[in-house]
Amino acid sequence: MALGFYFDSNKCTGCRTCHIACKDLHNLSVGPVIRWVRNFEVGKFPDVNGYRYSGSCYHCANALCIDICPTNAMYRAEDGTVQLNAEQCINCSVCTFVCPYNAPQLDEASGIMVKCDSCKVLRDTGQNPVCVDSCLMRCLEFGDLDELEAKYGPGLVRELPSLPSANTTEPNVLIKAKPCALRPDFKEVEI
Repeated sequence: MALGFYFDSNKCTGCRTCHIACKDLHNLSVGPVIRWVRNFEVGKFPDVNGYRYSGSCYHCANALCIDICPTNAMYRAEDGTVQLNAEQCINCSVCTFVCPYNAPQLDEASGIMVKCDSCKVLRDTGQNPVCVDSCLMRCLEFGDLDELEAKYGPGLVRELPSLPSANTTEPNVLIKAKPCALRPDFKEVEI
């Protein structure tokens, strides 16, 4: 069983409620963003379109952050998610440099590394990750990837042209991509 996130880019409006709820729950300072929303446009006039993408740590099957961590602070939990033991972490930031998604980040205000832990504390009490429950459009879900794939059907992808290649890390994410999100002529935009 592999646990991970499902994201539907057809529904996402880019409201960033998931982002804010995550920062609030984890009491993060201004700097680190462990659940982010990015905006992309594709094409040229008159064939222009756009999409949003909400991402975080993908709890990769081949997590490079675990392999490189000199203190074993980055580890795979019993449920298969990638977790960070802050007490073992020496804040060397090597995990940040090897993660293609920039998931682990240094919170300079507190001086500690942070990353998405898939709200393990909430999940251990039967709740969803805060980003899932806060999403106004219900774009996000977390659970067993096989069950999510069966629920949402064929056509799901694990990567988009706008994301780093999934070949090396094997991210535990399923994406219901808006058709324009599969186009290679993307450009990230600030909204």
